[in-house]
Amino acid sequence: MTDRNELRAEIEIDADPDSVWAVLMDFEAYPEWNPFIQPIDGSQVVGASLRLRIQPPDSRGMTLTPHVIVVEPGRAFGWLGSLGIRHIFDGAHRFQLEPIDGGRRTRFVQSERFRGVLLPFVRRSVLPPTLRGFKAMNLALADRVAAMKVSPA
Repeated sequence: MTDRNELRAEIEIDADPDSVWAVLMDFEAYPEWNPFIQPIDGSQVVGASLRLRIQPPDSRGMTLTPHVIVVEPGRAFGWLGSLGIRHIFDGAHRFQLEPIDGGRRTRFVQSERFRGVLLPFVRRSVLPPTLRGFKAMNLALADRVAAMKVSPA
């Protein structure tokens, strides 16, 4: 965690950002590899609604219907979700891909900034398992990208 209201998990992946992006944005394949977010449905354009289910390790899952707020192909994808009414408990989720080693590798950063009147009451019960979910997904993403490099679909 970088501060009390933000979660952040990063991993370095042995593939270029475009290869990581291709796996990340293949929502239909999430059930095959993603232990944290599945399923996820919706258009990958700013303003579109998504429907997804997050399943943090050892915690209750939650279905969300966020709106896409960031689409930068090969670089970033993000959404803003709310628990019921906005400002009660909101989360701005972001996937960031940063080229490293001359673009041959990728630093993948998954983050979420939370806000809302419920945050002080749920911080200790919701944020730690969610961070574990980020880490599990990041590892699974790296494994999936590596498998795709070995045997392309």
